Amino acid sequence: MFTKPLFDQDIAPACAYCTHIAQAEDGSLHCARRGGVQAFDHCGSFIYDPLRRVPRRQPPVPEYDPEEFRL
Repeated sequence: MFTKPLFDQDIAPACAYCTHIAQAEDGSLHCARRGGVQAFDHCGSFIYDPLRRVPRRQPPVPEYDPEEFRL
């Protein structure tokens, strides 16, 4: 049905966007498999959760300049 994958396949694994992670109120991460972890850690049981990943911001759109459209 689909010819292209929905998400990039070259995503570097990180605990910040793994399905086994729960985030505490103080911002720390707790893994169901390894306990307390850092956001940039990863392990062999990493499973990518696309809803946890925050995409990069898009660059700002340049301002409209009417001089660019004058003949």
